[in-house]
Amino acid sequence: MQNPNSAAARDIASVLHPYTNLAVHEERGPMVIERGAGIRVWDDSGREYIEAMSGLWCAGLGFNEEALVEAAAAQMRKLPFYHPFGHKSHGPMIDLAEKLKAMAPAPFSKVLFANSGSEANDTIIKLIWYYNNAIGRPAKKKIISRQRAYHGVTLFSGGLTALPNNQRDFDMPLGRIVYTDCPHFSRNGLPGESEAGYSLRLAANLERLILREGAETVAAFIAEPVMGAGGVIVPPAGYFEAIAPVLKKYDVFLVADEVICGFGRTGNMWGSQTFGMTPDFLSCAKQLSSGYLPISALMIPDGVYQVMVEQSRKIGTFGHGFTYGGHPVAAAVALRTLELYEERGIVDHVRAVTPHFQARLAHLADHPLVGETRGVGLIGAVELMADKPGRRAFQPGQGVGSYCQAQGQENGLITRALGDSIALCPPMIITVSEVDDLFDRLERALDSTESWVQAEALRQP
Repeated sequence: MQNPNSAAARDIASVLHPYTNLAVHEERGPMVIERGAGIRVWDDSGREYIEAMSGLWCAGLGFNEEALVEAAAAQMRKLPFYHPFGHKSHGPMIDLAEKLKAMAPAPFSKVLFANSGSEANDTIIKLIWYYNNAIGRPAKKKIISRQRAYHGVTLFSGGLTALPNNQRDFDMPLGRIVYTDCPHFSRNGLPGESEAGYSLRLAANLERLILREGAETVAAFIAEPVMGAGGVIVPPAGYFEAIAPVLKKYDVFLVADEVICGFGRTGNMWGSQTFGMTPDFLSCAKQLSSGYLPISALMIPDGVYQVMVEQSRKIGTFGHGFTYGGHPVAAAVALRTLELYEERGIVDHVRAVTPHFQARLAHLADHPLVGETRGVGLIGAVELMADKPGRRAFQPGQGVGSYCQAQGQENGLITRALGDSIALCPPMIITVSEVDDLFDRLERALDSTESWVQAEALRQP
């Protein structure tokens, strides 16, 4: 019988867990993580794990960066809280905004701070609607997202997230959202079609969608450079270059969701730079503070900002904001994080380690359980399939991905199962020898999962 005073029992009694089967959780309880160092964390029994997801795509500098602790402590002593409402400001927020503008992949006029990627993406959509109302285009409000996209969980961003379990029984989407193709070439490319040809076909499909909806009603297209929670889908060659002229032709904003890809993850400071995107708006979070404190930011083009200024003259205020947006402690930690990325050459380090990481990832394609591997920089996924030659998936209810994730934990490896794709996104400080340790543990998890699949005869159609 479980000790009622244990952390696990107290958790079951009091905590509601996101992205968790609540019924199973009542029986199984949580893994309680107590401490971290480098790319590793330890649970409350003292067991060590390689955290191959950086928590939730966040901890780019690992789990014990003392410089960030010191930045937080110093700011807590100086000014533990203030806000940006009603002409108020403070130094860390100003410094961080300047830093983000200087390093951005496109020219931006202003930076607005929030607390999460969901809030940032939701706010961008609000600003686009606000802008179109101000310039006399009240019908131009629809947002194009993509199948399998992930852009958040708030009432509108949850609709932009085109994953069934994020919408089922939540009455989402609310409206004004249309979906275009997921750019998964290996799954959706036609026989004999090149990646470039596939990209052109998707761009043509996007144009047909805009025309079908009415270009006068379509305001923006939102995209992650690499689709994260949808399965780590890397865009095919020429994809963003192909869709950019379509968006420009119909005066549709391109919103880059850099919440996962930003700050070195793909081998450039921004995923937009890796994949040839020139965004009109940009959202970022997660590695902005290496996950150490909640903070997000959205970057706004000058043309939109100038219209917002005129709206303030008309309305009397800009009626939006978050109490903790630009929080001085979070801003100070984020600023120090960005400085560390530069001081330690994190982008160069990612580029140096990437070839080995991607080679070990690609090697897993030879495993009998693995139908596909995909990745870029220090992000990747292994997709498990029932029939590799026929590219037949396991049945969703079989839970093969979840089983493999659990086997990873048995082997001291924390991954994330996205359906039957096992995602990897280790801290960007990972070394070549640690990459080998990570993949050795993953291979053992795959082997034990393959044995289970065979024993349970799960490949039968």
